[in-house]
Amino acid sequence: MKHTRKSDIFVIGFALFSMFFGAGNVIFPPYLGLESGAQWVLGFICYYIADIGLALAALFAILHCGGSEGVTRRIGRIPSTLLMCAIVLCIGPMLAIPRTAASTYEMSVCPLIAGVSPVLFSALFFALILLLCIRQSAVVDIVGKILTPGLLIGLLILIVMGIVNPIGPISTTTLVDNVPQTGIEAGYQTMDVLAAMVFGIIILKSARDKGHTEPGDQARVVAGAGVVAGLALLVVYMGLTYLGATTARFFDLTVNRTFLVIAIVRNLMGQGGIILFAIVVALACITTAVALVSSAADFFSSLSGGKISYQALVVVFCVFSAVVSNFGLDQIISIASPILDIVYPPTLVLILLAFFSNRIRSDWVYRLATLGALLFSVLSVLNNTFGVPLSFLDYLPLSSLGFGWLVPSLVLGAIGFLLPGSSAASSAQVYPAEDLDL
Repeated sequence: MKHTRKSDIFVIGFALFSMFFGAGNVIFPPYLGLESGAQWVLGFICYYIADIGLALAALFAILHCGGSEGVTRRIGRIPSTLLMCAIVLCIGPMLAIPRTAASTYEMSVCPLIAGVSPVLFSALFFALILLLCIRQSAVVDIVGKILTPGLLIGLLILIVMGIVNPIGPISTTTLVDNVPQTGIEAGYQTMDVLAAMVFGIIILKSARDKGHTEPGDQARVVAGAGVVAGLALLVVYMGLTYLGATTARFFDLTVNRTFLVIAIVRNLMGQGGIILFAIVVALACITTAVALVSSAADFFSSLSGGKISYQALVVVFCVFSAVVSNFGLDQIISIASPILDIVYPPTLVLILLAFFSNRIRSDWVYRLATLGALLFSVLSVLNNTFGVPLSFLDYLPLSSLGFGWLVPSLVLGAIGFLLPGSSAASSAQVYPAEDLDL
């Protein structure tokens, strides 16, 4: 067995950081700080747990089960496939990919060049993404390795300047009624948990390629990498949340999220900072978009058994994403909110159950627990978003935090534990990453 090396941990840790920290994620912590005001620390803690805490849990679940399929397969082949399709569509053409273009337009183009048509920009943006994805240019990897440290260093400088010379005092009140729930919903919007379900296997492959082939050795490397990425993200996200909290004197909740970020950068670093920030964000969004388009196209091409080519799917996803990106960043976030509120709960249930896969012998536990989470999350969205009167949901434990689905899921899972069924020993088997075709 190869001894765990610190260099491997840091290399994989920074790779993990770059996966979880897309340029689009810059917009959420400052706005959360503005919303939370005096309770910005509480809002940040809830955001961090719902984002990075759960994303790392997903990563370790994948490590334990040997892949994303190992996390979802106990609910059955068709439900598992449908859930993975929903996850890939969320981090793909429906939400995350269009958000990269909208973020680039609003944070990189609009602050520097007035009057640029969003339709023309989206067409040019995705023409470039299409070219890079089809040719699978090595330039993207090179740029990504340069941009991630560059973006991190730039943000750290911004945060330090904001601490040394605050934009303004932190408000003594809050602009939202429920800060914890607001923080959790902001964590959902990053989609990092869903991304971990798709990208987690890359981390396992990276550890294996560096000679860490035994499960225990892999676990130590991935755990160390998780700590590295988690600490870096802790500093960045907490700093950005604080910067947002210091803008309460100048803005309210009607402010555009990207405008808030640009205003913070301009106040602390001037027009020169705006130019550098715009360039780095644009290039980071391009590399993120390429990774997401490639992953989504590869997933659905494999799902079709090769009947739909990778290249054809790249074209479809780029065209579709270009159309959606013209809705604007805030509108995309609004559309994403109810969708993520439905997709997240069953995914979280399966992630948590994955850690007990060797002890849970009946697949009914997985099926009913997941069904409970899905059913009550749908009811909650109908109640909170579409105004369907379902007041009984307010009496569920943890409903004020957006976790009203948790107790029904536990109850149905317990019922599934009592139901007779096959032991599903083969399904419960844990597959080491080195045995997978990666």
